[in-house]
Amino acid sequence: MQYSEFINLYDSLAKTPKRLEKVSILAEFLKKLKSHGEAEWIYLLKGRVFPDYDPREFGISDKLVMKAISKASGASELEIYKKLRKIGDLGEIAEELIGKRKQATLFHSSLKTSKLFDNLKKVSEIEGKGSVEKKLSLISELLNSASGKEAKYIIRTLLSDLRIGVAEGVIRDSIAEAFFPNESASEIIERSYDLSNDYAIVFNTAQKGKKALGEIRIIPGRPLKVMLPVKVASIEEAFRICGKPAAIEHKYDGFRVIINKNEKGDIALFTRRLENVTSQFPDIVGVIKKHVRGHSFILDSEVVGYDPKTKKYKPFEAISQRIKRKYDIEKLQRELPVEINIFDVLYYNSKAIEDHPFAERRKLLEKIIEKVEKKIRPSMQFITESEKKALDFYQKALKIGEEGIMIKKLDAPYQPGRRVGYMVKIKPDIPELDLAIVGAEYGSGKRAGWLTSYIVACRSNSDFLEIGKVSSGLKEKEEEGTSYKEMTKLLKPLITGEKGKEVKLKPKIVVSVTYQNIQKSPSYSSGYALRFPRITHYRPERGVHDIATLKEVEKEIK
Repeated sequence: MQYSEFINLYDSLAKTPKRLEKVSILAEFLKKLKSHGEAEWIYLLKGRVFPDYDPREFGISDKLVMKAISKASGASELEIYKKLRKIGDLGEIAEELIGKRKQATLFHSSLKTSKLFDNLKKVSEIEGKGSVEKKLSLISELLNSASGKEAKYIIRTLLSDLRIGVAEGVIRDSIAEAFFPNESASEIIERSYDLSNDYAIVFNTAQKGKKALGEIRIIPGRPLKVMLPVKVASIEEAFRICGKPAAIEHKYDGFRVIINKNEKGDIALFTRRLENVTSQFPDIVGVIKKHVRGHSFILDSEVVGYDPKTKKYKPFEAISQRIKRKYDIEKLQRELPVEINIFDVLYYNSKAIEDHPFAERRKLLEKIIEKVEKKIRPSMQFITESEKKALDFYQKALKIGEEGIMIKKLDAPYQPGRRVGYMVKIKPDIPELDLAIVGAEYGSGKRAGWLTSYIVACRSNSDFLEIGKVSSGLKEKEEEGTSYKEMTKLLKPLITGEKGKEVKLKPKIVVSVTYQNIQKSPSYSSGYALRFPRITHYRPERGVHDIATLKEVEKEIK
């Protein structure tokens, strides 16, 4: 398959804002891909060459892209930089400059998708000494074979900015329309994706029919999206959703970790954003090996930090340092020890059990976990139908420093990646949203050189909609928590454009933001603005798919 066929697809998708039209266009393309392509090429629809859970990225800076465009087009890097300041899209610049050169040489496109895919995989895999030059060579090779429009999308792919408006739901419904045109199949396809986290697997399996899709199972070692709770305002509402009796548990101020042990005995730890953090937590690996029975399993847990001297639990902000840092591991283990609170088991001894009732999974969990103080334990739980007892438990949880409580439906299955009414959370009514940073501004005075004011955004499908600017909440000193200096280091590689002190950013960094209220505002693309916002936490364990949607924002207003 020629890469030009992908280009025609990208253009068609970019031109229509209508979701149903996107689905129809993509469905027709997937029929072609079935006959003339590879299943893995479906990753290109999201600007990737690996499944979402794979940590490998292109690792390409704007500077390297400008070098590659310069090498392929003959234009100087200074000329490209000036155009970037004006246009703001290196993809369009590549289209213009390379297109002109190819027209002058009467060039005809012959770039194959297989060549593009192979080169992009190599770019993602190159590490160590000389990696920049090797990446430059691979990118230049592609651009030299590309037409102007192909160059545009090669660059946008490398910069993770396709701009074609294809979210997971569009891919899901397109697979359904392509292979089950007269049937209702979106739900089983979504479930298949929730269990596999890999659209190549879903695409391949869908061609074999619904029965094959229904046989996809979770397996240890492959990251799994966590089941998410619904937020409720009262104990009464919680019981109305979950039924009576229900399980009541603490809501810990830590971070979710899915613990995997495969048939070989290898242990892997994944966050809710599917990031592998096994190397950051050798202490957790050791505890799991010693105190969890079973030759293979998948466990859902919350990891909480505590003070090694006082044994008092510490807030998430403290323990987040261990997620972010990949050096000084032994020192961090001593300074920031952790406790593992296990609250679900989804797979045990070669069998997927996420469809079994929660009460049954909980009984198994209590049998296989050896409780060790300040190391590992089943999450604290009791079962009741009494609203008074649940309220008392909630108040006690707050007194000892927990975030709140969880209430869970006893006969419910586990649905990965879904926010369903099988469990709910209750916490003090402080309005808070998880949002992505999409812009920033350099500070002045003692904050000079740091990005200290941040434009935050919610999402609507694949679009990020600005909802306010926040300047408070981070720390001046690194030892006090996430600092402006640290945030600046995280954001600088994500800069896509600059204008004076202001920068535009790729949406990758997630923060929790509290606010007084939400007002209608024409100043931001969401149509709303947060009043008196404040950052409470940097959320390295969460991805942009976890941030608040526009619908959730509007719900908070009501």
